[in-house]
Amino acid sequence: MAWTATATLCCRLVRLPSARRPPPPRAPVRCAAAQSPDAVDREYADLNLRPLYPNRGHHLRIRQHVNPLSSSFSEPTEPPEWKEVFEDPLLPLMVDIGCGSGRFLIWLAKNSGEKRNYLGLEIRQKLNIYFLFANATVSFERIVSSYPGPLSLVSILCPDPHFKKRHHKRRVLQPPLVDSIVKNLSLGGRVLIQSDVLEVAADMRERFDGYSRVFEHVDGVDKALQCDNEGWLLDNPMGIRTEREIHAELEGATIYRRMYQKTRDVYH
Repeated sequence: MAWTATATLCCRLVRLPSARRPPPPRAPVRCAAAQSPDAVDREYADLNLRPLYPNRGHHLRIRQHVNPLSSSFSEPTEPPEWKEVFEDPLLPLMVDIGCGSGRFLIWLAKNSGEKRNYLGLEIRQKLNIYFLFANATVSFERIVSSYPGPLSLVSILCPDPHFKKRHHKRRVLQPPLVDSIVKNLSLGGRVLIQSDVLEVAADMRERFDGYSRVFEHVDGVDKALQCDNEGWLLDNPMGIRTEREIHAELEGATIYRRMYQKTRDVYH
């Protein structure tokens, strides 16, 4: 699905299987829950995606949680035929793990000036818009290692928190996935993590901070990206907010972000 001459989208829902700024004031007229859908529509208005949901009403509702350890998600998803998916499969690839409805990636593919391809992985099945259904935890390595071009950007944005301690093993960012990202990311490539749940953001941060021989936080290599005193990015570096990000900020939540750049390749 080509949106521009320089950006191609394979937004496949992989059915796998900041300075601490005070929260913005809430509007007095309508509650945040009522405002959220309208705010998402405004943010993504230029995509004109309503025709994709003709029988689902104004907004797409999705199941909030699935169990990635279920047997139905245990088999790795086979990678696609990349030449059939992308016009130029040698372009750098961005992978968004947990891409939700895919609107975030569609916006990037249409508006980003970067010359790259886009792949979205999502464990919840949603739309018939050429999404890849897979379980990123078990499928990322097989899918990404088969891609003929470089992996330049991986994003994990507001993943399922799985709050209960006994369910932490269900969180998407487990050691094998981190290892695969580290191994497959090209030199100079970046990883963006974010969550509106501090515990989840800190857990993801700890995993990537453990690869200090490979990664440097971007504020050390790009002075335009600044952090608060605790090392969280002050601003969203992508130019567009995800749907969850919009909802969370309307509810007064803080978004915790880290972005890493691969500065050394320990696998070679």
